[in-house]
Amino acid sequence: MLDLLFETSWEVCNKVGGIYAVLSTKAKTLHQQYRDNLIFIGPDLWSDANPSPSFIECRTPLAPWLRQAKLPEGMRVRVGRWDVPGKPIALLVTYEALYPFKNALYSDMWQRYRVDSLHAYGDYDESCMFAYAAALVIESIVKWKNDPNIKVVAHFDEWTTGMGLLYIKSHLPQVATVFTTHATSIGRSICGNGKPLYDYMPGYFGDQMAGELNMQSKHSLEKAAAHAADAFTTVSDVTARECRQLLERYPMVTPNAFEQHYVPKGAKLVAQRNAARQRMLDVASALTGQQFGDDTMLVATSGRLEMRNKGIDVYLDALSSLRSSLECVTSQQRRVVAFVLVPAWVKSARADLVDNMMVDEPHRLFDPIITHNLYNVDSDPVYNRINALGFHNEAGDKVTVIDVPCYLNGNDGIFNMAYYDLLPGLDVAVFPSYYEPWGYTPLESAAFGVPTITTDLAGFGQWVLDSFGDDSDKTGIKVLHRTDSNYSDIVQAIASSLINLYVMDAKQVLTVRRGARSTSKVASWENFIKYYDEAYQHAIAKRINKKNNI
Repeated sequence: MLDLLFETSWEVCNKVGGIYAVLSTKAKTLHQQYRDNLIFIGPDLWSDANPSPSFIECRTPLAPWLRQAKLPEGMRVRVGRWDVPGKPIALLVTYEALYPFKNALYSDMWQRYRVDSLHAYGDYDESCMFAYAAALVIESIVKWKNDPNIKVVAHFDEWTTGMGLLYIKSHLPQVATVFTTHATSIGRSICGNGKPLYDYMPGYFGDQMAGELNMQSKHSLEKAAAHAADAFTTVSDVTARECRQLLERYPMVTPNAFEQHYVPKGAKLVAQRNAARQRMLDVASALTGQQFGDDTMLVATSGRLEMRNKGIDVYLDALSSLRSSLECVTSQQRRVVAFVLVPAWVKSARADLVDNMMVDEPHRLFDPIITHNLYNVDSDPVYNRINALGFHNEAGDKVTVIDVPCYLNGNDGIFNMAYYDLLPGLDVAVFPSYYEPWGYTPLESAAFGVPTITTDLAGFGQWVLDSFGDDSDKTGIKVLHRTDSNYSDIVQAIASSLINLYVMDAKQVLTVRRGARSTSKVASWENFIKYYDEAYQHAIAKRINKKNNI
């Protein structure tokens, strides 16, 4: 058992992407084990005018430390709790005061670990200064404890915190370190640049590709942290193979999971599903001026705006194929409304849509495929792909496609419901990822009982196949085989899977929904936290062995 566990991430109390879901859902199970010996550290990006929606500043057992903490002048720490299940201690740190020390730190990291910061750009400096600040906080708390036998693990997530791990390694050798890469910077960059990752994986070398893709700084930092850590982990077997090739160290696999506390039960879930369906149908009616029946099939994809990596391109092409198929089926009058719930560069909610949702008989709006105004409507890839495929959402169309380019945080101006509140209303969720180290979105959908389509290039999809085999009626998850070169096959396979769900009777649908819920319960933190426990114990054992061999 550990005496103190720190976890540092840019996404502590800061919802940016999937890592927030990992940490915020894991927090309850970890807190049950470690209580207030668990401490999350994140960046303080907030102000009185723009407070963090998930941080509660309050008194904690760290109050005595904070009163005597000796940190660089101008660096501030706020102590409180993360407002997620478990409510663990969270520290938010500022880091701007550390910029004057940047060059000295980078020089030290080059001399010790060959981290190349000369080619840095973008968010590199900001990430490194935050990681440095987090490491100083960890160092201060450990020294305050003043116990030579204390067992401490400092866990760092992603390359953005790698500088903190390396600092701890150099200045606090008694602390065991864990480094988790949720996606390698080079792997993501290869895919983002349209290069085939999987067929040519054995021929890729991380250092070489870093030079080609101008990723030397991030890659060298990530690689140094991976090799320096007492325990190096990643989230799936899919990404473990990527780490072995590009970072040249094979990691322990600590698969992600979900906290079932987020899912209402019984009648509450039914009520939430009904409310979500009604809201989505109301928005579709207000946009298009049409009425959609209660039997309308509601479909969606969600995630980051990465057309290729997240398979948004495949999803839209599959909807086009589905439209063609359904036009040939005159006996079926059931409609399909498909949403793209992917945040983009949104300006505001559409005022005409807000007004149209207030009337009993809404009229068809101009441009009835998008719910919000965009700053870059001419270059937005989702909006333009929908138009290019000829989805005009006219009367009689069996497939209606709606772009929802905003964060569903409950205050978007149109839906005004959080993502988890809308999710149960779907009949099927589609995530045909090309690059997806784990895949929180399909796991979340399954947890809410939504039949889900994903691929075996997503870590979650591969886990489903490895754990249950290819039986989507039983698991509620259809996992499609995707490669670098079978784009058209995947498009048709998704369209076929959607048709299968489209024609199912109520009893069959209920079976699939129950299967999805059952699968998600296996992938709960209650079952998966053991993998992290193994990583922590491995790191502690390695520290003890090194100490004894000195």
